[in-house]
Amino acid sequence: MSTHYPRIRIHTTTGYLAVREGLSFTFYMRRPHHEVAPAILRSLDAYRSAVGPNALSHYLDRDGCFHEMDSAIWDQFRCDMLADDRLIFHLMGAEKDGHGYQFRYHGKVFDEAALALDPAAATVVSFWLPTEYLEEHGPGPVRQLALELAGPLPFCSGHGGLNFNCELTLLGVWRAVRRLCFRYPGMDIPWVNRFAWHIGTRVRGAAWLTFLGQPVLGELGGVEGLRSRLHSPETTVQSLEGERSVVTLGLWPEAGDTEQGNTLPAYRELARVLEPWLYHDPPIQDGDFPPEDMLRWERRFLD
Repeated sequence: MSTHYPRIRIHTTTGYLAVREGLSFTFYMRRPHHEVAPAILRSLDAYRSAVGPNALSHYLDRDGCFHEMDSAIWDQFRCDMLADDRLIFHLMGAEKDGHGYQFRYHGKVFDEAALALDPAAATVVSFWLPTEYLEEHGPGPVRQLALELAGPLPFCSGHGGLNFNCELTLLGVWRAVRRLCFRYPGMDIPWVNRFAWHIGTRVRGAAWLTFLGQPVLGELGGVEGLRSRLHSPETTVQSLEGERSVVTLGLWPEAGDTEQGNTLPAYRELARVLEPWLYHDPPIQDGDFPPEDMLRWERRFLD
């Protein structure tokens, strides 16, 4: 077990691995699908180059059926990505990996009618890794991979670090995540499809890697303005091409542990700086994770 995060393996009664610790790197873009699709494919190529061409072994088609990836399916996937008639894509590893490797994409159209209906929508892409990859390669190469993923993307914001790798739509998963998320504040909840409709240009908050583009970085005074507000010795601010930046909170991603008094002070410092631009999820009634708990979790580094 790593000293930086817990080992989480929650199985269903049938033995299926429903929740595990992992990593995710997620980017939010106020750009239409047809503009970002080629960039998404370049990022996906970087991901596959790092994790191996067979790590993503299954493709969920438009009918909800999974297909094993082969050269023909990859060709079909790329054609589908570059077309204009489909906006949601999901690639994943073998079931034995238990949510280890995944690619999730939710594109948006952003025409006048769509913006009138969903003014805060965003195109979102997320790449997942198992913690075994981090342990094998170390945090430096994982951070470098995150920068390669970010490179082609015209993101407004993004974040990378520890994650509850799971499928939230499965029965009981929200309840399991709720039991753990307040103890381990450095672990993210992967509700990508929900955030894609509401986040706009706001930011999710502090993460091991926090990516900032426009307009938030400009409103912070650019890279120098952001850097001047952060004083934790393990925090670095790096400028990226295209008026973008990444804030790194230490060498390793950290889960923290509120039961042990580890409240992640560097994360709390960054969260205070970003508070005016913090995303809050619109209330939704859910017995497993009620709105008041979601707000408390979103403000876990502030209150």
